[in-house]
Amino acid sequence: MAAAFTSSPTSRRQFLTLLGISAAAVSCGTATAGGGSGSGAQIKTLKYQGSVGAVSLPELAADLGYFEDVKLEWVGNTISGPQDIQSAATGQTHFGSAFNGAVIKLAAAKAPIKAVISSYGSDRYSYAGYFVLEDSPIRSARDLIGKKVGMNTLGAHYQALLDTYLSRNGLSKADAGKVEPLVVPPVNTEQALRQKQIEVGVLTGILRDKAVASGGIRPLFTDVELLGPFSAGTYIMTERFIKQNPDTVRTFTTGVAKAIEWSRTTPRDKVVARMTEIVKKRGRNEDTTALQYWRSYGIAETGGRIPDKEFQLWLDWLGERGEIKKGQLKPSDLYTNEFNGYGKG
Repeated sequence: MAAAFTSSPTSRRQFLTLLGISAAAVSCGTATAGGGSGSGAQIKTLKYQGSVGAVSLPELAADLGYFEDVKLEWVGNTISGPQDIQSAATGQTHFGSAFNGAVIKLAAAKAPIKAVISSYGSDRYSYAGYFVLEDSPIRSARDLIGKKVGMNTLGAHYQALLDTYLSRNGLSKADAGKVEPLVVPPVNTEQALRQKQIEVGVLTGILRDKAVASGGIRPLFTDVELLGPFSAGTYIMTERFIKQNPDTVRTFTTGVAKAIEWSRTTPRDKVVARMTEIVKKRGRNEDTTALQYWRSYGIAETGGRIPDKEFQLWLDWLGERGEIKKGQLKPSDLYTNEFNGYGKG
């Protein structure tokens, strides 16, 4: 498994290259999923990527009947938010979800995209924990110097939180640069940590709770401890698709908003039962055991509405790192709540 781990410099170059490809592809009109027909008919089948053994908000919304005449078409799975929104930007899919910092990077690379609704977040039930072994000598940010930190992808949410943790705990840029983030598939992170292939592993949601229940690990820190409850990611679509398919976008966004609130107000055991049924019905030979640990999607705002602050935090972070030009973008350039009809009557 160690051979599959990706070093930070290489992954960063690949990510930035893909951003450029995404922007170029969209600007050249090469999107293959289509933006709408010339006759004015709107697209009603949305292509998307899923996650193994998990139920996304759009999948839940579709099963609950909140999408009306809009259908979903699964085209494969992904473990990477940046890859998911790159697929949407280049037209391989119609929507994708990623950490808001990754959305900013893609927009800064001239990809004409807009976030339409929050997709996940961190609260007391749903959070990202940076875990070490119970007997690990790592107790502070400084102890991470020279250590390997496993996460699902680089240049996104979990690397941003790691950088924020190191900075807030007094590490210089030079010392922070000695901490080594590595790509480890989420389903393998617990095993890699226990086998000491990495010193720290980022665990979230179902995989985190399952690992904690097995014992022998402890959190060094969590993102919700660092920042408080917040919505961390959004679903994005291309501006072209939104313009040509406004009714579809409204149905999708409002349906996802309804699914967010359904998951909040429905007893947890009924949500888990519904998710388990969804996974079994789609027939992909997935293990549903881990779904029993689901507790929350972690989204902070009612109906998944997007406030400026959820993008401003990461605009500031990326500007300080020199990954985007300060003042290049403002929050209102990056998202719209126009199509979210939840609570509008």
